[in-house]
Amino acid sequence: MSERPKVVIIGGGFGGLWAANALANKPVDVTLIDRKNHHVFQPLLYQVATAVLSPGEIAQPLRRILHNAKNVEVILGEVVGFDTTNEKVRLEDGSELGFDYLIVAAGARHSYFGNDVWETSAPGLKTLEDAVEMRRRILLAFELAERDAYLTGKQRQLNFVVVGGGPTGVELAGAIADIARQALAKDFKAIDTRKARVILFEGSDRVLGTFTPDLTDSAKKQLEDLGVEVRLNSFVSDIAPGKVKVSDEWIDCDVVLWATGVAASPLGKQLGVETDKAGRVFVETDLSLPGHKNIFIIGDMASIKRENGEPVPGVSPAAMQMGRATAKNVLADLKGKARTDFCYVDKGSMATI
Repeated sequence: MSERPKVVIIGGGFGGLWAANALANKPVDVTLIDRKNHHVFQPLLYQVATAVLSPGEIAQPLRRILHNAKNVEVILGEVVGFDTTNEKVRLEDGSELGFDYLIVAAGARHSYFGNDVWETSAPGLKTLEDAVEMRRRILLAFELAERDAYLTGKQRQLNFVVVGGGPTGVELAGAIADIARQALAKDFKAIDTRKARVILFEGSDRVLGTFTPDLTDSAKKQLEDLGVEVRLNSFVSDIAPGKVKVSDEWIDCDVVLWATGVAASPLGKQLGVETDKAGRVFVETDLSLPGHKNIFIIGDMASIKRENGEPVPGVSPAAMQMGRATAKNVLADLKGKARTDFCYVDKGSMATI
């Protein structure tokens, strides 16, 4: 049996995959555990959700990505808990995996702020399955409207609602408006898809709140030019099948898409340490778990601030940088060298309309 250090990585997203790549063919044995057997390029999920891309164009098997890494094994499974004292990871089927180093990169899911019953009516967008479900609902709405118009001779109003004016919401709203007015306009005979309403609700006074004011103003104008109704300072207080409630007003809609609120994987709370309101784990400057130097929390699960006091954002570049930095610190330990504190390099943000 190998006596090389065992590194267990939980999650095959940007953080976990970049850590695995950085440890490829190094003097450690790596086990990557994920509930799915593929890596998804999440920034393009909205294009799958709006039928611009197919699922296979943004997903690739983890084994294929890591096939040249002779020391990396990919395991399909769901982690449900930890034994940090005995350095073991517990899987859903009851089996356990021991580790010398543990890298937890299980990502995040959308949060409904305590109203989880809304998910049935308003799906979020974090996985490939989410995107496929959104695409099904969007295309089905057009198909049902076409059937109704053909049978009755009248075109009813078709309404799409997107909740949340962050990058995901802006991209979804823009893409739906675009396909309604361009891609699908010639495909339907009984309805005019260009008459479909796309309404974007944002609770603050501007979309893309993390961007500069000039960019948010530009984004709002571009959305409106596409035909999106942008409603600022508008909080969705309730969601029911076929309608949303905004400022005590119920608005009928055919499709509701949820694009606001993020909660870290619940695995963070299984580690027995302090987390923030979103479930992110407060980590040390080297991304290690307080009191456990051989356990690292990275990506959307980590709560850490930059030198300017601002939090490191939950975006893919940050996760990739964390993955590489953690791998370097593991290898530094093995060489008896000092670790390096994580320093996020902000290369900018982008939202595509």
